Amino acid sequence: MHSVIPGAPAVGPLHDDYAVTAEFYDVLQAEQDAARVRHLYGRDVAAARVGVLDIGAGTGRVTELSVRESRAGVHAVEPARAMRAPLMTRLAALPPALRQRVTVHPHTLEETGLREVADVAVCHNTVACLAPDARRTLWPALAGALVPGGSLVLQLPPPRLPDTDVVRLFAPQRIGEHTYGGHMVLSAVEGRVRTRCHYWVRGSEGLLREHAETFWMWPATRAELLGDLAGHGFVPLPSRADPAVLALSLGGPRDPSDTVCRTARRHGTRARQGHVRAAHAWAVCRL
Repeated sequence: MHSVIPGAPAVGPLHDDYAVTAEFYDVLQAEQDAARVRHLYGRDVAAARVGVLDIGAGTGRVTELSVRESRAGVHAVEPARAMRAPLMTRLAALPPALRQRVTVHPHTLEETGLREVADVAVCHNTVACLAPDARRTLWPALAGALVPGGSLVLQLPPPRLPDTDVVRLFAPQRIGEHTYGGHMVLSAVEGRVRTRCHYWVRGSEGLLREHAETFWMWPATRAELLGDLAGHGFVPLPSRADPAVLALSLGGPRDPSDTVCRTARRHGTRARQGHVRAAHAWAVCRL
């Protein structure tokens, strides 16, 4: 069996992308990806008080980290049907008290119409896969979904095209009697980065099946993204230790007291029903 999704789209990912990759993503990358998202975003999501926005949630690594590390609600935005299947499976395995704080949106962020639902937004492994027009649509939607002073943390796309083909191997993983593996090839094609993913499954009798799927990435420098985001009210925060991440604030650093007030207003009914912390916040806001 050999399945291929060919062609270079003129815009960002279609909602039916990842039909092949969804089966292999967590099997081949879960352990490494879990450690990476904790390293890149753990401190940010733990500080959330209003909510966390996970844009391009994929199989849910950032979503799960967010709901475990914070007490805020989490909005997981994932338009690709194939990736939502493992995302929902991951959420179903969580204790009820945790998964009740997660809302999954099967649309792009601009299609959700979310307004001021979060004080932390994360774009992990997402911006690179959006064409310039799609990015320009995303930025105002992000500004609308964050509260003033909220933070945006995004994984930067490649700053330039590769000079030669780059091959990245996936470490083989054994599940029962079968071994899963593959590799990825990144190539420069007409101003974009073609990412060709090859997957295989082997058993004792040899190769059982193999698949391939192609994705496209659009390079952008840190300076280019900062310029685009500045037009929507985002200002850079101090550089992170990991240069792969860009952190920004919507309109300046967050004021914790303002966040408390906004949270209290959003949940005023609960306060009137006896939520002591929210009621106290209402009193502070009215002074």
